[in-house]
Amino acid sequence: MALLMLLGASASAQDTTGVGAISGTVVDSMGRPAAGVRVCALDTSVCVTSDAQGAFRMGELRAGAYRLEILPLEGLPFTSDAVNVRAGLDGTVEITLPQGENFQQTVTVTAPAFQAPEEVKNSGFLVAPREILKSAAALQDVSRYVQGLPGVTIGTNDFRNDIIVRGGSPLENLFVVDNVEIPNINAFANFASAGGTVSLLDAELLQDVTFLTGGYPAPYINRTSSVLQVTQREGNRQEFGGWTTLGFAGAGVILEGPINAGKGSWIVSTRRSFLDLFTQDVGFGGVPIVYSVNAKAVYDLTPRDRVWMVNIAGIDEIRLGLSDSSDLEEEIANFDIRYDGWRSATGFNWQRIFGSRGVGLFGVTHSEAKVGQQVKDLVAQGVPPPNLSPEEVIARSPVVYFEDSREGESTIKYDLTVHLPFFDTVQTGGSFKIFRISYAVNSPFGNDTPYSPAPGIDPFFLDTRFRSYQTGGYLQASKQVTSRVNLTLGGRIDHYDILSKTRFSPRAGVNVRLTDALSWNSSTGSYYQQPAFLFVSAFPQNASLVPWRADHYVTGLAWSPNTNLRLTAETYRKTYTDYPVASGL
Repeated sequence: MALLMLLGASASAQDTTGVGAISGTVVDSMGRPAAGVRVCALDTSVCVTSDAQGAFRMGELRAGAYRLEILPLEGLPFTSDAVNVRAGLDGTVEITLPQGENFQQTVTVTAPAFQAPEEVKNSGFLVAPREILKSAAALQDVSRYVQGLPGVTIGTNDFRNDIIVRGGSPLENLFVVDNVEIPNINAFANFASAGGTVSLLDAELLQDVTFLTGGYPAPYINRTSSVLQVTQREGNRQEFGGWTTLGFAGAGVILEGPINAGKGSWIVSTRRSFLDLFTQDVGFGGVPIVYSVNAKAVYDLTPRDRVWMVNIAGIDEIRLGLSDSSDLEEEIANFDIRYDGWRSATGFNWQRIFGSRGVGLFGVTHSEAKVGQQVKDLVAQGVPPPNLSPEEVIARSPVVYFEDSREGESTIKYDLTVHLPFFDTVQTGGSFKIFRISYAVNSPFGNDTPYSPAPGIDPFFLDTRFRSYQTGGYLQASKQVTSRVNLTLGGRIDHYDILSKTRFSPRAGVNVRLTDALSWNSSTGSYYQQPAFLFVSAFPQNASLVPWRADHYVTGLAWSPNTNLRLTAETYRKTYTDYPVASGL
């Protein structure tokens, strides 16, 4: 019986074109490399031939299940069971040819191991959805799960899922869902923040989660610490179905089904929190209410053309502070805090495969978010008389913070991956972004901090509307320099309209296979990020801010002694330049 065996260990990945690959080796029954064996993915035009070392690679395969046809130089062809391909990942397999007298017509297949494509050298994690679902600490929240990964620390408190990577801030993380950049994937999110209380993403819809914590390649834009990239699964192409869900984020329903006799599919998840049905206080003076929707539709126009649409949306509200049941010893009883907001991100993508030459991905996305907040200080004018009801105390107290703001972001982008004679892989692309900003923020009494020389420092009144633009492009090439050395070089250039600044960011990475089990990996790069629009707009002097810079230097060893174990050890250095900090406190 010919056997397709598991190789390698799970690792990180990059998905800028929405395709994956199957690579591996063909060996004979004695374990020797088998050259000249033709391997084809059925129902496609993709066929490759193993080289002198028995190695082969089939690239530009859409996510899905493929049966392989193996045509040895001698004997009958074989047809494998289905091999799964996942977007942005290299699935590594081994094909063992049987002895001539044992030829059979099928190949037994085990699931391939997935590994990083050649341009990702360091600091990456591929998280399986089942790990998020079964983790008690994660609460079915992808952000809370990655808080436990190496190089990541938890934010200010357990109520938030802020991600702090290698000394950065939560604002320095890029979120990408099915090639749609989303400013924030969380509920109860403020502008100038990338965290919240709970993720809007339904863990039941996740297919792959890739988390890059440093030294990542050139396609990623305007973030200086990390990239959280999510691929949601397709709906069922054969039949309609649905089920209910229950978790920390709430109760909901998932529905899915085919489009046009299996040429496409759709899937929708809707959820609502339910704690407010049982209590008005979950331990911090109130109870959150959250609605969320995740939707994805995929359609194959032709064997080479695929389109998909994605929507991630959420509505949230909460009221915190003094109530009839409040413990007056708690600080929260000194305030009345009201928050309501919504956010939505929608994207359309068109993927075209150019045969064995490469693949292109065109995307148009739009995200919109609104935040409304009001904070009253109930003791700003002294301790209220004890005979007043909470409603009367709130009515007579001054507003110390008010916000009614909105941000919109529209993006058009294109990513192209091609295979050229000199370079194994060349990636290039560009994007154009339009930001529509509307801020109405008042803090009439300023802020009191332990570092303030006087109370009420830096009061501000902000009422502004404007547009801004950001353009960027990148070029990156990877080459197998020798049989043991792979090199990636590239860079990107970005223009920040509101700051009137242009920055170039070089990137480089190298992988050296020291032995069959041990490899040395290093990567470096410069990364730039624009200060949040709210910070730039709040005070006139902030208009002179420039994009801050983080230089990453990462090196380490990876050891894979067998198919089920991968150990990595890394060291890194991260240097910031032009980082904005508050002054005059």
